Amino acid sequence: MRIGPSLAVAVVLAFGGSDTFPRAAVAAPVACESLAKMTLANGTVISAESIPAGGFVPQPPPNASAATVFSTLPAFCRVTARLTPTTDSDIRIEVWLPLAGWNRKVQAAGNGGLGGAMPYPALAAAVKAGYAAAGTDTGHVGGNADFVPGHPEKLVDFAYRAIHEMTVSAKAVVAAHYDARPVKSYFSSCSTGGRQALIEAQRYPEDFDGIVAGDASWDQMRLYAARVALNVYMNRDPAAVIPPNKYPMIHNAVLNACDAKDGVKDGVIEDPSRCSFDFAALACAGEDRADCLTRPQVESARAMASPITDRRSGAVLHPGRYYPGSELGWGGVGGPTPSGESWEGMKKIVFTADWDYHTIRVPDDVERAVKADKGLLYGGDANLAPYFKRGGKLLMYHGWADPLVTPDASLIMFKRINETVGPSAANSLALFMVPGMGHCQGGPGTDVFDKVAVVDRWVESGTKPQSIIASHMTGTVADRTRPLCAYPSVARYIGSGSTDDAKNFRCQAPVP
Repeated sequence: MRIGPSLAVAVVLAFGGSDTFPRAAVAAPVACESLAKMTLANGTVISAESIPAGGFVPQPPPNASAATVFSTLPAFCRVTARLTPTTDSDIRIEVWLPLAGWNRKVQAAGNGGLGGAMPYPALAAAVKAGYAAAGTDTGHVGGNADFVPGHPEKLVDFAYRAIHEMTVSAKAVVAAHYDARPVKSYFSSCSTGGRQALIEAQRYPEDFDGIVAGDASWDQMRLYAARVALNVYMNRDPAAVIPPNKYPMIHNAVLNACDAKDGVKDGVIEDPSRCSFDFAALACAGEDRADCLTRPQVESARAMASPITDRRSGAVLHPGRYYPGSELGWGGVGGPTPSGESWEGMKKIVFTADWDYHTIRVPDDVERAVKADKGLLYGGDANLAPYFKRGGKLLMYHGWADPLVTPDASLIMFKRINETVGPSAANSLALFMVPGMGHCQGGPGTDVFDKVAVVDRWVESGTKPQSIIASHMTGTVADRTRPLCAYPSVARYIGSGSTDDAKNFRCQAPVP
C-alpha cells in the first residue's frame, strides 16, 4: 500500500499479523481526510471523514436501543474502501479510527447469516472500547444468496477472502493514520462469524493474535441441508406440527425435570448434557389439547432433541442436537418453513432459485450440499498448530440453549482441535458453554460478557481464563451474575448467599 508522494508516506502492505509489520514502514502520521488519497494493493479508498462524537447514524436508522450505542460514540475517523482481489469482487470495508485514546490495538468484526451488511454495532462497541475497528459486508449487499449463481469468486469472498482482505487493508490504514503499527489484533464474532473466526485461524494464522468464535456454524453446508430435512420432517403431517403456543409448556416441563439438578432452581439448566427428558410424558391421554402433545408431536419433539438422521436408514446427517432448555426457540428450525438462511443456501448454492425444499431427498441431497460449495464454507480443519505456535489464542463459546446452531458444533470442534494439536493446545484453546443462552445471545442465562477483553488479557498475560463473570441484563440492569466455566467445568452453588451473585458459585469438574 502507498499514499501519494505529496504526503511523503509509504506503508508496506506485505504483512499478515501485527507482529510482522515492519517498524520503519511509516514515515509520518496522516490526518483523517488525507487517508482518502491512499492506494490499496487490492482496492481503493472511497472516503475518509472525521465523525464528531455522537455524529454517526447508520442507514437504515437503528431502533431506539441501538441508537443509544451510536449516540454515545466518541469522535472517530471513518474510512470506507472497496476491495477487488478478483475482477468479480466488490468487497466493501470500513475502518473506524478513534481520534483520541486509541489503545494501539485492532478489533475486527464478523457477520451473521449470509452477510451482506456492515456490522455497525460491533464497530461501535470496538471504538468505544478504544480499538481501531474493521468490518466488511463480505462482498455483497443483502442478507440472501442472490450473489452466488454465476459468481464463484463472490462465494469465495463470502466464505473467507473478504475477512482476510479486510484485515490486511485495515491494518495498513491504521498504521498510516497513527504512524504506528497495531501491537495486537483481534477478531470476534458469532454464528457465521464464528465460522469466519475458525477459518481465519486455519487459513491465515498470522492475521490475529486472539480470536473469539461464538456458536460457530463451521460445517455450514451440512447444517443447511440437515436443517431443511429436519423441517420437512417436523411438517410431515398436520398432526405432527408443534404449534408455537406449546413451546412454553414443553419448556416448563423440561425445566421441572432438570433445572434443580445443579442445586439451584433458577430457570436455567447449568449442564443440559446431563438432562434426560422423555417427551412421551407429555402425550395426550385423549384428544389434542394445549397442555399435551399428540403422538406425532411427541415424535417431532424427539427429533428436535436428537441428532438429525435419515428416518429410513438411521444414518446420521448431522451429529448435533438441540439441547434441553432450547424449546422456546424451536420455531427457528422446526417452524412452518425452514430457516431462511438454510433455505437460501440450498436454493442458490446447491440447486436453483425455484427449488422446492419439500422435494429434498435424504440422505442424497445432504451429501450433495456438502460437495456443492467445494469446501469453501467448511471451517472444520482442526490443525491449528500454526496459529497456536505463533502465540495465537482461540476463545470459543456457545449457548447451551442455542436453537439454530447445535451446541454440539462447538463441542465437536473443541474435541477435534485438542486431539489433532495435542498438549500444545492446552494453553491456546478454551471453550465456554453458556447455560441458558440462545443463539449468540438472549435467554434466561448470563449471556453478557466482554469476549474481546477476556481474550486480550489472555494474549497479554499468557494465562488461560478458567472462569468469566457474565451478567443477565433486564434492560440496562444486571439482575444476575454467574461465572462461566472453562469446559468441561461447571458452576456450582456454594450453598449460601444470593444465587444471583457470581461470588457464591465455584467452577468445578462435572459430577460423574
